[in-house]
Order: sequence, then structure tokens, then C-alpha cells
Amino acid sequence: MSVAVITGGTRGVGAGIARAFLRTGAQVVICARHPPPRPLTADGRHARYLPLDVRDPEAAAEFCDRVARDHGSLDVLVNNAGGAPYRPLAEGAPRRHARVIELNLLAPLYLSRAAHALMRTQRGGGAIVMVGSVSGTRPSPGTAAYGAAKAGLENLARSMAMEWAGDGVRVNTVVLGMARTELTQLHYGDEAGVAAVGATVPLGRLAEPEEVGDACVFLASDAARYISGASLAVHGGGERPAFLDAANVNKP
Repeated sequence: MSVAVITGGTRGVGAGIARAFLRTGAQVVICARHPPPRPLTADGRHARYLPLDVRDPEAAAEFCDRVARDHGSLDVLVNNAGGAPYRPLAEGAPRRHARVIELNLLAPLYLSRAAHALMRTQRGGGAIVMVGSVSGTRPSPGTAAYGAAKAGLENLARSMAMEWAGDGVRVNTVVLGMARTELTQLHYGDEAGVAAVGATVPLGRLAEPEEVGDACVFLASDAARYISGASLAVHGGGERPAFLDAANVNKP
């Protein structure tokens, strides 16, 4: 039975990822600064919560050591913790933008290094999955620091994949589009706004957290044993180019 750590696994997409791993029979450890509002379960199985500020490299190392000591190994790390409030780049103190980069880029670096130190000593190595974003591959107005961090995260994952391949540690990225969570209305407005945003996605809706989890489970599984350094787009088909709707010719 594998041992999977999901950072930021107490709510939203992270909770969906945790439930997906629970359904595989994995021992799941979720971490965040605050506990989940209710126990996180799936198929009658429970995730274990441990407190952690992922931006603290010493705490990250101690956390990974504790997981391996308590559960016997650390087989999968999903670096999901992240996010950013809407804040135009010219507004707010520089430190606020820097903290967004710390959370979305430096924290995954710290956790991945700590996990790798353990995985490289295990038979079978391990798998690390970064939860990236389409904001890292296109302009991200209003969340520029977040977009820059997610762009760096994909490059970091590819570099880790090359450096750690000889240690049996695979590293991949899930490039996430828009997902429906308990915070969706903060980003897209009321249900009418959410529906309108969903209609811009080729598949016609936002992703469900468990669907993101299924992609992470795949990348961490033996079914993906020859996949490393890859970026898997989980965005419902992408974003329709704006000029197609603005043009007054070639309408369906």
C-alpha cells in the first residue's frame, strides 16, 4: 500500500486529490496550516491531517521524515498547495507578491527536495506530481506573480525529472484549468457567472476536484512508470481564442 502526501489537501482541489488517492487504497496524509473543516474520507477510509507551513523548508523536511517514520515510506508527493488573491501587479506591497511566489514555487521546491531525500533510498523510488496552472502558460493579469510562479514550477519539474531519474524518482506536472471548489464564486461570481465561465470551456464546464485527482493518481501510478518530465493538461480542451468570437465572418 503506497503512502501519498497531498499538500493543501484540506479543501478544494487538494481534497479532491486526497479522495482520489484514498479510493486507490493508499495511505493519505494531507497537510496545511489549518485542519479540514471535517474529516476527509472516501470509500470509508480517512486521510490523516498534519499541520505544516509549506513555505518553511526546515518544517518541510521534518514533516516528510515524520511521514516516512510513521507510515514506513513516502511514495507519492502531490504539491497542490498554492493559489493567489486577485491583485494587479502595480498594487500592494512587493512582499505580498513575493509571498505568492514563495507559496507556489519555493514551497514545492522545499517539499520535493525533502521527499526526494527519502524516495531515493526506497526500493521503487517515488513519484512527485506538481499541480500547475494554465496561468503559467499564458498571460495572467491580476495574478501575475502566481502565473510567473506556475511557469517556473513546470520548468522546475522538468529539471527535477532529469536530475532525479537515476534515483528512481519521477516528476510530472498536471496543468490545471478552471475547477469548481467552495471558493469558485470568489473568482467567477454567482452561479450565473460560474455557468458563463464554464461555457467558455470546450467541454462546457469547470473541472471537478476528483477529476484532477484522477489525473494525479495516473501520473503517480505504475501505468505512468515511463512518464517523467511531462505536463498533462487538465483543462477541458483549453481556452477558445477570443478573436473567433470577435470576428464577424466564418460564424457557425
